[in-house]
Amino acid sequence: MIDRGVGPPVVLIPGIQGRWEWMRPAVDALAGRCRVLSASLAGDPGSGAVVDPALGFDSFVVQIDRMREAAGLERVAVCGISLGGYVGLRYAAERPERVSALVLVSTPGPGWRPNTRQMGYVRRPRLSVPLFAVGALRRLGPEIVAAFDGWWPRLRFAVRHLARVLASPASPARMSERARLAGTIDFAEAARRVQAPTLVVTGEPHLDRVVPVDGTRQYATAIAGARAVTLERTGHIGLVTRPERFAEIVGDFVVAANGSRPTAQGSSRDHS
Repeated sequence: MIDRGVGPPVVLIPGIQGRWEWMRPAVDALAGRCRVLSASLAGDPGSGAVVDPALGFDSFVVQIDRMREAAGLERVAVCGISLGGYVGLRYAAERPERVSALVLVSTPGPGWRPNTRQMGYVRRPRLSVPLFAVGALRRLGPEIVAAFDGWWPRLRFAVRHLARVLASPASPARMSERARLAGTIDFAEAARRVQAPTLVVTGEPHLDRVVPVDGTRQYATAIAGARAVTLERTGHIGLVTRPERFAEIVGDFVVAANGSRPTAQGSSRDHS
């Protein structure tokens, strides 16, 4: 488990690929404002957690419980990225007394179901790897161009992010399993039960080619009192293309929800 920074605690939940390492720039930036807890999703190497067939999707809920307890915390903010937002949403609905704030970042809408192409990935995860990789380049390229001024900064980001991905590879089979498990939960019903202050963060609609922004923004009305904000010049991966701005948006919201004063500089604590 990663445990960094000081201030109000927030659990940062990775997306369907499951690896916290892909979010490292966001973890580092947010740790300057909050105490950040993170880990790879249950089932991945180093996560310290497994997917229990008896629990299904709620294996991820139990994983957050264990992270919170290991850190000695009664309540935490939860911030879920993409499909990780489903985990945060489910946790906030099931554990309202444990959640101080909820942040949903580019999360699929409450009624999302895989399209034909995505269902192909789910049914044949390993065989679909080449198509998925090519599709990722096509989907993410335009937002990398938009986030950086000049080709050198764009290339530098792409090389560094690719290095993180290659050093901590995702498992197609586990990604497929997570998508399948998510399909067993009624997230519209979960949204109606959320009591915590909620922030919905999206990129710009024309730049997020992974999750439709209109779907994510449905949570701003589905969850009582929720509000939405746009992370400018980004699409789906703004937390790593613009980590400082991401940390400012999320950190300020978490600090305000906890009634705390902003922390200028955090310390570091890493626990495996």
